[in-house]
Amino acid sequence: MSRGDGFDIVVVGAGHAGCEAAAAASAMGLRTCLITIGLETIAQMSCNPAIGGLAKGHLVREIDALGGLMGVLADETGIQFRLLNRSRGGAVQGPRAQCDKAAYRAAMRRRLEKTENLTVSQGAVSEVVVRKSAAAGVRTLDGTLLPARAVVLAPGTFLDGVIHIGPRSHPAGRAGEPPSVELAGQLKALGLRTVRLKTDTPMRLDRETVDWREFPPQPGDEEPVPFSYRTRRPLLNKVACHIGYTNAATHAVIRRNLESSPLFQGKIMGVGPRYCPSIEDKVVRFPERTRHQFFLEPEGLDAPEIYVNGLSTSLPLDVQKEVLATIPGLDRARVLRPGYGIAYDAVSSVELLPTLETRKVRGLYLAGQINGTSGYEEAAAQGLMAGINAALAVREKPPFVLRRDEAYIGVLIDDLVSTGVDEPYRLFTSRAEHRLLLRIDNAGRRLMGYGRALGLVPDEVWDEHLAARGRVGRALAYLEKTRIRTETGDRVSLAEYLRKPEIRLGDVLEYGRFKEKLSGEDERYIESETKYAGYIKKQEKEIAKAMRTDAMKIPAGFDYRLVPGLTREAVEKCEQRRPASLGEARKVPGITPAAVQNIGLYLEIGRKRRGPGIDVPRETAPDE
Repeated sequence: MSRGDGFDIVVVGAGHAGCEAAAAASAMGLRTCLITIGLETIAQMSCNPAIGGLAKGHLVREIDALGGLMGVLADETGIQFRLLNRSRGGAVQGPRAQCDKAAYRAAMRRRLEKTENLTVSQGAVSEVVVRKSAAAGVRTLDGTLLPARAVVLAPGTFLDGVIHIGPRSHPAGRAGEPPSVELAGQLKALGLRTVRLKTDTPMRLDRETVDWREFPPQPGDEEPVPFSYRTRRPLLNKVACHIGYTNAATHAVIRRNLESSPLFQGKIMGVGPRYCPSIEDKVVRFPERTRHQFFLEPEGLDAPEIYVNGLSTSLPLDVQKEVLATIPGLDRARVLRPGYGIAYDAVSSVELLPTLETRKVRGLYLAGQINGTSGYEEAAAQGLMAGINAALAVREKPPFVLRRDEAYIGVLIDDLVSTGVDEPYRLFTSRAEHRLLLRIDNAGRRLMGYGRALGLVPDEVWDEHLAARGRVGRALAYLEKTRIRTETGDRVSLAEYLRKPEIRLGDVLEYGRFKEKLSGEDERYIESETKYAGYIKKQEKEIAKAMRTDAMKIPAGFDYRLVPGLTREAVEKCEQRRPASLGEARKVPGITPAAVQNIGLYLEIGRKRRGPGIDVPRETAPDE
């Protein structure tokens, strides 16, 4: 049976990716359906109940600047706020919020259910309907057909998911929820290559059974920094997290029981995250370490559960209890839910275009952990971009793709579609070549114009953004033109004085008479722009040069075998993909920067010797 006349877009899965995709597509005026296995688990934080962090906080700021939901809901439901790396430069600072897990779910559901053009539905999708190599809707397990002009798949870890706790395992997409076996099989039948990945989650403890005297508190910031440009109320810290450590006795228990770990038994046939390993993995990989840090984090204001961040494990429950017994303060803690490992299918992300549309099936977009990423923030960013691009495609408008120098979202997606993943992908600031340009304090300046053009940024937010830009511009001009005499007798501008490492903006403004009131966000931007000014100009020149190089066209029928120094593998990959420019060649999986440089040099030599507009012949190399 079918339901109505169908939708423009169907989004499958209501995790962080699916929620952002559905919200964006519906806000752009497309009739959208968000279908999920359980309405009560919309925007579920399956792992750590926190948003943001290093690089991840940048993503949330960018999502917000484009008009997404994660930042404003994190501010609304946050119970502790911290700006990580506050003492370091603005390029590597990242906001983080401990959220109330239940409140976040409820807030997201309320917002989605009130969104125009959006239908939220419960059901288990078993099939993407494909006609003439294009997505035409989805079908649920009960036979319901939901016709659509585009489909966004965001199933998280549900594709053929299997949970492992010690020697026991059972099919599941998440604790207490069934996996999506039929959909996983269909994606393989469509010819999409898959990889098997895994991740772990820690035990949850009864907060009343923890001896908190043993764990130093980690309070929030005195002046919390919000994620969202839409947040108006002051942010309040309502809880403290606490810090703890394992010890030699803990590690001895783990080593003694490694044979009962499904990870070391080889039962989990998937690759885990390198940067967030299980505790047993850490003990084996770092035998010289006498202790490992963990954090005790509340899952909500009224929730009884404490999340033990840093003790992810798939050891048997009795061993998990034995581990806790070795740690003073947790020796009498009651386990409300054991830690577990989960293995699941992901689609190889090189199967995707930069729009997150699959290469093999038109109108089918993938977002989140199905693309091999880990983390709510990476998922939400992909969901937002997939929803935007699905909506643009349905309306037959040009796609929206962010460059690496424009946004961490651009870095994330470019990494995925260019090189793929062989382990769960996590974003770091070090992955961005131009991170001085990609700060949290300039996310609005970089991206809000795009969000406005797409119809995702409301009038009042845009008007305030323009007002802030004007205010900051006047402040920067004031710093450049106002001169003072320093304690050494030198006469310098306030901007020059501010560039000294030990000088802060507050110190500089005391010298002057700039009367407009600046927000904390204004001040962070002004300080970063001023201190990094020379480096920023250098990076901007490098970007302009790279863009000119990437724009160099590669003639149709170009013979890569004639390029000196190009390996056989590079020739085969380029022959297969047939990039139309050096920029496209740079994104061919396995092609090194040196190979791209060789192709560019060969083309440049050929053009200089033959004149403009003449292609390099297929069989004849230029004279040496």
